[in-house]
Amino acid sequence: MVLARDLMRPWSDGVRRLIARWTLPGPAREEARRDRREGLGGDPGIGRAIDEAIGWICRAQDNSASADGGVARHYSLLTGWADSYPETTGYIVPTILAYARQRSRADLDARARRMLDWLASIQFPEGAFPGGTIRAPQKVPVVFNTGQILLGLAAGQAHFSAYSGPLRRAADWLISVQDASGCWRRHMSPFAMPGEKTYDTHVAWGLLEAARVASDARYADAALANVAWALGKQSVNGWFAQCCLSDPLRPLTHTLGYALRGVLEAYLFAEQPHLLAAARRTADGLLSALRPDGWLPGRLDANWHAAADWVCVTGSSQVAYCWLRLFEITGDRRYLDAARRTNAWVRRTIRTDGPPETRGAVKGCFPIDGGYGSFEFLNWASKFTVDACMLEQSLAGA
Repeated sequence: MVLARDLMRPWSDGVRRLIARWTLPGPAREEARRDRREGLGGDPGIGRAIDEAIGWICRAQDNSASADGGVARHYSLLTGWADSYPETTGYIVPTILAYARQRSRADLDARARRMLDWLASIQFPEGAFPGGTIRAPQKVPVVFNTGQILLGLAAGQAHFSAYSGPLRRAADWLISVQDASGCWRRHMSPFAMPGEKTYDTHVAWGLLEAARVASDARYADAALANVAWALGKQSVNGWFAQCCLSDPLRPLTHTLGYALRGVLEAYLFAEQPHLLAAARRTADGLLSALRPDGWLPGRLDANWHAAADWVCVTGSSQVAYCWLRLFEITGDRRYLDAARRTNAWVRRTIRTDGPPETRGAVKGCFPIDGGYGSFEFLNWASKFTVDACMLEQSLAGA
């Protein structure tokens, strides 16, 4: 049933943005005007975009308002640098280590160690990690955030052979609070809408990485059980129910990207054909929403129709990465073409000049006054953009 509030939402979003523009600080107002009047800039190229984004992530670590070794959640044109964000610092670690290996950057290994040591220091005794930024008022264990930090701990254990204890405690806690169905219904984030979430397949991926480095089949079994549960919520056309932070009828490409990546990683781990088929259903649905110029709407309805007039930039990069992996697996060049167009579009939102707070940074949304991470340059948007561009770079001859 379509409710009146759903019909009114696009209109009210537009009014909200219009009112906000008149009360914004100068830099934020100018950035919004630039995005909407001038549109995208030029493509700096894959290599330049990767280098600049990594440089910004390093500055986000150095300038975190909580000054603890973690990575600042964002730089805001309204409020400046934020506190460190444990969740995304966790999955930034594998990106930093991959770039460090590629470029022989020992200094980045040291940065990753600082991130990991900080994360280990804030782990709850039972093994979980908190939601939100480090000085958020609610300090409670959260399944999703723990799963994302587990990705970093697994990468750290594989690279440094130093994080086995925190990794096992986190993974053991996740399987201890999982329902028999495979779903996680306890210890949900206080910063998202209540209820079960199909994008927790991205938590399952964390367990799969733990299974790899710890050689513990229990972690893999729990991960695959969650993916099986989530696939029970997948429609024939690939769309996932209950797959958003705040609006399950119009999920973000960010959370759809989480769900897709989790299913894809489950296939790469287990090599079960039905998992690849499920990943392709979602990937093909997202393909149907992509414009020829690489513009992917930030929210999508159950028929893969645009439900936003802005782009969730991090979601675009997440989806592009998955398309590239599917091209590697299947050889289907539709995925390669879509990913290249999407990556090029995202790169055109990145400025490689100007102040260090925004140079090389990736916006939460484009235009910057859209509906996700408004007026913020998000650390995870940079991370996923680097991942997608590095994978494209490795497929340059394809």
